Amino acid sequence: MDLTIGPRLSPAGGIAITGIDLAQPLTIAARDRIGTALCDHHIVVFPGQALSREQQYAFTAQFGEVERHGGHRAESKRREIAHVTANLDADGHPTDRVAAGANYRWHTDKPYYPTPPLLTTLHAVELPPAGGDTEFANTVLAYDALPPETKRRIAGLRVVFQWEAGRRNAGYYAAALPPVDHPLVRTHPETGRKALYLGNHARHVFGLPEAEGAALLDELLRHATQPHFVYVHRWRVGDLVMWDNRCLLHRAVANYEMTRYRRIMHRNVVRGTVPV
Repeated sequence: MDLTIGPRLSPAGGIAITGIDLAQPLTIAARDRIGTALCDHHIVVFPGQALSREQQYAFTAQFGEVERHGGHRAESKRREIAHVTANLDADGHPTDRVAAGANYRWHTDKPYYPTPPLLTTLHAVELPPAGGDTEFANTVLAYDALPPETKRRIAGLRVVFQWEAGRRNAGYYAAALPPVDHPLVRTHPETGRKALYLGNHARHVFGLPEAEGAALLDELLRHATQPHFVYVHRWRVGDLVMWDNRCLLHRAVANYEMTRYRRIMHRNVVRGTVPV
């Protein structure tokens, strides 16, 4: 493999790696270079990958324990291989109903777990002719840009995260997931840099009145998702994107005719460590 790492894709993050077939096992050297690129740039794009769900799982598993997905009941045992995320109804027809879901609002994957994910891999299988982008917000840069008085104000605060009850009404389930709390400012275990940890699943802030905590979370989310902190990935079929959930927010963008075109992606997440 002639692995080639390109220039940074945006000030907010992102790097493209070419010259590699992810269907083949990685050498230790290649895995380490990818891991370093992920820490340095937070988002790694592998263009032109033709992967089955099993091959994507095998690639992702080289970076840690791949979590079983607790999603649609219809996924059966294959949810252990790769979860399908798509704008399809029960009959396989494109729909815009999913645009109301959590994937289209700023979030980090599974912060409502006691041990949330390290990274996610997402593989583009079928796309609209244009649009269907994913936006990533760099919460390390966002934290660094906060005024000193705000950093002092939020130091030591903890946020309660909870699975959205509304998702169960859309055919999702979560087996007795209680609320969990994590630091509002978490320290990246590999780089040592501080990042804001918040998003759509953040419910309230310990030690603050509900309204004050909600206002603080809204203020920080608006700050963290300003355009200069955001990388926009414009998908092409075959792209596999890996990102670091410990220092990013992300959301899908409904900037295409959702009732006309299908957008089908395969996803895996790797178990991380308890945020500190």
